[in-house]
Amino acid sequence: MADYNTIRAGQAGVRTAQIDEGLRAHMNKVYGTMSVGLLVTAAAAWAISGLAVTTDPTGAVAQISADKYLTGLGQALYASPLKWLIMFAPLLFVFGFSAGINRMSASTAQTVFYVFAAVMGLSLSSIFLVFTGISIVQTFLITAIAFAGLSLWGYTTKKDISGWGSFLIMGVIGLVVASIVNIFLQSPAVMFAVSILGVLIFAGLTAYDTQRIKTDYIQHAQMADSEWLGKSAIMGALNLYLDFINLFMFLLQFLGNRE
Repeated sequence: MADYNTIRAGQAGVRTAQIDEGLRAHMNKVYGTMSVGLLVTAAAAWAISGLAVTTDPTGAVAQISADKYLTGLGQALYASPLKWLIMFAPLLFVFGFSAGINRMSASTAQTVFYVFAAVMGLSLSSIFLVFTGISIVQTFLITAIAFAGLSLWGYTTKKDISGWGSFLIMGVIGLVVASIVNIFLQSPAVMFAVSILGVLIFAGLTAYDTQRIKTDYIQHAQMADSEWLGKSAIMGALNLYLDFINLFMFLLQFLGNRE
């Protein structure tokens, strides 16, 4: 990945001010789309968890703590084979979205991204059954601050960190495999190790993805049409959204207070 200033210097005849203005607009779209996606996820997770848990035992089919009960919907979502579909649906969605985005229009891709964010909210709704609401909010705020700092560093650093990519992706694959295996092992030691590595890997990915989005724009801004740039912004938003969600979930393992 070439350095941002080197790319700008090599754009003969292109006004630097135009590149900078276009880059700001592009990054604003990336962060704006990502932020809306996070809001959709939070709203979906909260709404589903509210329907699934009640403090009134009337009609409840399963008690999960001293004052919490699963309703019929909660039983279907969290205590039936459907839970496996809900757990892995976001992963399948990401693969399908990434493979099919070139055949979509930018507006369709944005709609699909928001649908994916809602599906992710459904998958994450169980955290409200496990952790206290206050600890979830606190961890979200800590994640937001950490994410902002990491993304800002990735955007402003003059260091080329493109070499991180292959190592970080290998780390993500390792995390996925270890997490799936630990579903059956239920080992606290493995979960602790996965959580530590997860925080480090997605912290690195946040900075890496930010720099890559920035550099990709500079490389293609003068050659690509607005439709391509629109889809590029949505894919950038998806990558940063996934970095944020995963960083939040791994931090929650350390900072969250369990019910």
